[in-house]
Amino acid sequence: MTIESPTKNKEASVEDLFVFPPASTVVLPVTGTSRLFPVRRLFCVGRNYAEHAREMGHDPVREPPFFFMKTADAVLAPGESFSYPEMSKDVHHEVELVVAMKSGGANLPIDTARQHVFGYAVGLDMTRRDLQAEAKRLQRPWEIGKSFEGSAPVGPLTRIEDVATTVDSGAITLDINGHRRQAGDLEDMIWSAYEIIAHVSLYFEVRPGDLIFTGTPAGVGPVRISDRIVAKIDGLEPLTLDVVARASGR
Repeated sequence: MTIESPTKNKEASVEDLFVFPPASTVVLPVTGTSRLFPVRRLFCVGRNYAEHAREMGHDPVREPPFFFMKTADAVLAPGESFSYPEMSKDVHHEVELVVAMKSGGANLPIDTARQHVFGYAVGLDMTRRDLQAEAKRLQRPWEIGKSFEGSAPVGPLTRIEDVATTVDSGAITLDINGHRRQAGDLEDMIWSAYEIIAHVSLYFEVRPGDLIFTGTPAGVGPVRISDRIVAKIDGLEPLTLDVVARASGR
């Protein structure tokens, strides 16, 4: 069931329509404009760089990509800090290219996937590695390790027409407190960004507002409170993130 936005329905107030006010829309800034990108869903591809697959104990074969999801509540917009989450003592960083969709559909051909892209950003897939490892051991879903609040920091979006280079290649790096932790190249992805979009669309109808995280290069590791993370991809706005203690009572 869907309903019109309360702003379009002049006959009814929010209190008339809902048992409590609906959640605010999660948005991201767009470089070079005052307009905002509304976030819908987050699809994340796993083990998409050969060296990262090896460091996680897997063979980097070109098997069909697999996905996990995060909710929009996981998004941290530029300028927000990452609060170290409870129930974990081993939170890891994973720098990724993020693809933001402006349109979509089902069963999208690879050669038309690009026309549905709004733009790109640098993102982080923050992971409670100890909880993920326990879920793997018990053959349970990964959500407890992956899809927690604030687990998807995203930098400013750059519109596809404003990207000076293609996303088929380009350096992708992550530094913590000035020390290089991750370094790779987008050309090292096992599945390209457009192949990933096409594959997602086999199982889900891709919608405007969807974000697709395309995997991380080798070098993932722990973060600590007071760390400053700087993540970069050639041609995109960098993402700077401070790791802070969780506020009492949150």
